[in-house]
Amino acid sequence: MNPIDRYLQLETRRQFFSRGAMGLGAAALTSLLPRGLMGDTASVQEMGLPGLPHFAPKAKRAIYLFMSGAPSQLDMFDYKPGMADWFDKELPETIRNGQRLTTMTSGQSRFPVAPSIYNFEKVDNGHDGAWISELLPHHKTIAGDIAIVKSVFTEAINHDPAITYICTGDQLPGKASLGSWLSYGLGSENENLPSFVVLNSTWTGRKEAQALYNRLWGSGFLPSQHQGVLMRTGKDPVLFLRNPEGVDPKMRRKMLDSLNQLNQGTFENFGDPEIQTRIAQYEMAFRMQTSVPDLVDISGESAKTLEMYGPDVNKPGTLAYNCLQARRLAERGVRFTQIFHRGWDQHGNLPVDLPNNCRDLDQPAAALIKDLKQRGMLEDTLVIWGGEFGRTIYCQGKLTKQTYGRDHHPRCFTMWMAGAGIKPGIVYGDTDEFGYNVTENPVHIHELNATILHQLGIDAEKFMYQNQGLDQRLIGVEPAKPVREIMI
Repeated sequence: MNPIDRYLQLETRRQFFSRGAMGLGAAALTSLLPRGLMGDTASVQEMGLPGLPHFAPKAKRAIYLFMSGAPSQLDMFDYKPGMADWFDKELPETIRNGQRLTTMTSGQSRFPVAPSIYNFEKVDNGHDGAWISELLPHHKTIAGDIAIVKSVFTEAINHDPAITYICTGDQLPGKASLGSWLSYGLGSENENLPSFVVLNSTWTGRKEAQALYNRLWGSGFLPSQHQGVLMRTGKDPVLFLRNPEGVDPKMRRKMLDSLNQLNQGTFENFGDPEIQTRIAQYEMAFRMQTSVPDLVDISGESAKTLEMYGPDVNKPGTLAYNCLQARRLAERGVRFTQIFHRGWDQHGNLPVDLPNNCRDLDQPAAALIKDLKQRGMLEDTLVIWGGEFGRTIYCQGKLTKQTYGRDHHPRCFTMWMAGAGIKPGIVYGDTDEFGYNVTENPVHIHELNATILHQLGIDAEKFMYQNQGLDQRLIGVEPAKPVREIMI
């Protein structure tokens, strides 16, 4: 069926009257659709929206490595050698300038500067060089492939609203996540796997980690078929996918056919598009019974590839294992894979917890870039790394030469991107001598998301969904342009 006809058939009476001349617009658009979209088996879920992408994309897919808890940019990428002379001295009020603090440090009598205890090396990135901490030796080998952005900022200062903000475009729950927007707009390249997959990783850093709520990969006001599918470790990577004992695939197919008939009858009576979503999800689950076991079976990977990802690659749930799975999902046409890794919230005891999490991250993330590159996939796969905000230069709690902690800091933090039209080997943006304020090329998180959408061929300001009388956008209501300076 033509995807436009299918969309109009699923439209409710309320949706029809809210759109007015949709039929005439659809008829005009039909003549402009590429021939490949007119096949009999096409569906809205698989093919995405008519008219998208808005322009030729650089990326076919994206992989997002999200470090929940906020990595300390000052100990990893934002080198401030002058701070060694400021050890235990008060952060100047002219730098802090009355900016908002969390309740965890607002009551401190002083704000002593805590220089990083880690050595940094300026490594060759093919341009002006990049300062990278000793905590990330493998990242030094991909410095020429990534664009390090040191000037990202956000308004959110606490974890839950901050992570909700960067993942969905709003600090309040209820909005659609980035992956859901991409699934809704662009559809899937593989009918046997979801277009949006989420992988949660184990971690060895601080054990008291922030909770991850499924709204971070939820579809919000978008049709629920576009929410992320969480893949778990263990016997059942996706819950309720395995047939019960005594039920074979043939019997399951017969059961689904009967259930689909009942659901279709209900849809004809009530016209609720979510019923069609339910039918589509049952069909996807049936196909995933074959595709998921093949996906998680890494026995066919070469010894060289497994060695590249590090010793934890054979342990399901580790970041190394999930990075390898992300590459395998990308190979299979999954549009968006988001990997969450927790334990980055180092309010105290940073010299113990941060190195542990960096060991979890360093080799697998570098291997992912190298693996994609050697397979010719990095040129059309966008990779993003970062957290919800940064950490303060001043110490939270007791400061010594051996240990310190850092509070939340939304004013500036570091992220990196690679592949799919992103300039390799550059460092973009800068911060002041204390790493406290952006001094050059600020990048708001809405602009970051606009950049991600742009590389996938989407104009963020035109990509909307009407809900509750408003034109909802991932980037919110204010203009947010992609960061073209980091694009090829």
